Amino acid sequence: MKKTKIDHYTDKEALDFHKDKKPGKIEISSSKNMTTKRDLALAYSPGVAAPVRAISDNPEAAFDYTSKGNLVAVISNGSAILGMGNLGALASKPVMEGKAVLFKRFADIDSIDLEIDSENPDEIINSIKNFAPSFGGINLEDIAAPDCFIIEEKLKEILDIPVFHDDQHGTAIITTAALINALDISKKKIDRVKIIVNGAGASAMACANLFKKTGVPQKNITMVDRTGVIYRGRDNLNQWKSSHAIETKDRTLDDAITNADVFLGLSAKGALTKDMVKKMAKNPIIFACANPDPEITPEEIEEVRDDAIIATGRSDYPNQVNNLIGFPYIFRGALDVRSKTINEEMKIAAAHAIAKLAKEDVPDEVIAAMGGERPHYGRDYIIPSTFDPRLISVIPAAVAKAAIDTGVARKKIDNFEIYKDQLKQRLDPTVTIMQGVNSYIKKKQKKVVFADGEDENTLKAAIAFKNSDLGIPILVGKEELIKNQIKKIGYNENFDIEIVNSKNTAKREKYVKFLFKKLQREKGMLEWDCDRLVRNDRVIWASCMVACQDADAMITGNTRRYSSSLEKIIKVVDPRPGEIMFGLNLVVNRGKTIFICDTSVIEYPDAKQLAEMAKSAARVAKLFGFDPKVAFLSHSTFGEPATDRTKRLSDAVEILKNDKVNFKFDGEMQPDVALEEMYKELYPFSEIVGNSNVLIMPSQHSAAISYKMIKSMSRAKVIGPLLIGLGLPIEIAPLRSSTSDILNLASIAAYSADVIDYKKFS
Repeated sequence: MKKTKIDHYTDKEALDFHKDKKPGKIEISSSKNMTTKRDLALAYSPGVAAPVRAISDNPEAAFDYTSKGNLVAVISNGSAILGMGNLGALASKPVMEGKAVLFKRFADIDSIDLEIDSENPDEIINSIKNFAPSFGGINLEDIAAPDCFIIEEKLKEILDIPVFHDDQHGTAIITTAALINALDISKKKIDRVKIIVNGAGASAMACANLFKKTGVPQKNITMVDRTGVIYRGRDNLNQWKSSHAIETKDRTLDDAITNADVFLGLSAKGALTKDMVKKMAKNPIIFACANPDPEITPEEIEEVRDDAIIATGRSDYPNQVNNLIGFPYIFRGALDVRSKTINEEMKIAAAHAIAKLAKEDVPDEVIAAMGGERPHYGRDYIIPSTFDPRLISVIPAAVAKAAIDTGVARKKIDNFEIYKDQLKQRLDPTVTIMQGVNSYIKKKQKKVVFADGEDENTLKAAIAFKNSDLGIPILVGKEELIKNQIKKIGYNENFDIEIVNSKNTAKREKYVKFLFKKLQREKGMLEWDCDRLVRNDRVIWASCMVACQDADAMITGNTRRYSSSLEKIIKVVDPRPGEIMFGLNLVVNRGKTIFICDTSVIEYPDAKQLAEMAKSAARVAKLFGFDPKVAFLSHSTFGEPATDRTKRLSDAVEILKNDKVNFKFDGEMQPDVALEEMYKELYPFSEIVGNSNVLIMPSQHSAAISYKMIKSMSRAKVIGPLLIGLGLPIEIAPLRSSTSDILNLASIAAYSADVIDYKKFS
């Protein structure tokens, strides 16, 4: 079991992140066009009167005419914030906004955070009851026990929408899924195992309750709190702890752990010792889920047992028990059938769906999204990855079906296969592309040169690259200036990161020799010309580092124009033989991902160049897990109107037909024809009309203008441009890129260094 380093950030970086652009993490946008007077009249007065009357006549119509059916309230009073304790309602707002972001990111659910400034359960219940009609569901968060039990129980009685305290039930569902599979792997029966639950808070009690509902007998679960074992007859037990009391002579964790099959820790660091682990039964199941430090580390367990199945709450070990696998998808299923509640059957259905998913073979598209090696069901893989894109179709469907079967759904689903397809379309695979890339490169630890080391955003990206354990960054620049920048960001100026420059005589002589050998005949350059380039130009220096194998990959740009950086790079690095260089952007907007080229290199490509771009772009799309559907774009569609400028595009289509490529393509066509499904019936002969995802533009001008307009005027996320066709893994960030943009390109450069065999091009 391998442990990797946890991401680290300074407080200043976290504060800057939350303050940047608009403060906070969420905003509200209109789902309808609001451009004309008619639009405004329909949205407000007088048009709004029609849905008002419809809802007055039939309250269920609110699901049809308002956002209620896809809107969840994320509610806290800040009495138990993320392990930090009672810091108050207002202090909990960043956490609740974060939860709202996760709902949207993983399940396309809109949510609003509401912080209630009260520690009186009755006041909180009354507040939620009064504004609940606005929402399709209520997610309670970070509310201390026992108030969280009281509030949830009462709200479930009085409201007819799902109420879910994630700290309890999210943890319980994921842990139960892990238990189901761990018992299967260890060949143990659920009705015979002895389970120790260390901790008696909200999540511990919820886990114990769901274990019982899943088949564990009450007498087989021993719960331990700070005082010791919760046994029948113990003094001063509240009603919730009393429900978990059992007849037993055990009084301490050390007593109870003897011959235990399962240990579930939701308590504190160090609660479980190696001596206790030794006393457990054969093939023990140990879920040490205290965060950030588990009750016992996997390394400590492995020192004394080689037969244990281990899970933790941390992302740097296998088998992470993470609520993110549960709550977004559980609410998605509940909302889609307009469920009145989230009952025990729905929770159990979610747990079994999660457990079953871990047993299934992991397909290639999931590997592309998750990164790394293909996981296989077993001791180190009992729970699916948080970033498994199959979660969105599997869990909501199971939850929705359970809601229908138990009679709490207001809406039926006639065809679950169609429903699963609709769920898949809510989220785009690109939301997990970088997670997959990063998971992969963490195992490879490539050296990546950040050529513009003195630039603040580049420096932040390099530090994030190091702290996220993505690889080994190398900064090019003056040491004193870089150290000052590091201090400005909030780190110690002696932060452990390599800095290089032309003062390194040995490297400089090596690079000059390499460059002179390459350029003396090719460009007629003298050795002192090469020396001047190496000494004075960081892009040249960094490119030589990669070419001379002192680094694996490189990222530059941000401080100069793209063309200027490329001009310097190609003095050092040649294109791949037989390929052309071009810029390729991934653009993600509203659940749709498209690849756009050429955005950066060839001003006016001919038909052959367009065809070669299509081949390379299709290859890259496949590398990222997409089935390429290539459209050659123009102002005309299939020859109408026909002009001399469209012939290059139709000729490129013919070239691909003759080459018998293994991807779908067509053209020329206008962009709306390529992207919008309504055009399919007009052009039924084309397989890609309405669903194209690789767009070959007629010129660099149109490509660059298009993607920059999309990026500037919409919510689109852009990754790139990726420099395709160069003989080494080097990427160029556009002028004034963000830290995130630079980090993504650095990761892709490191990824390319491993998955592409550059040696065959040299």
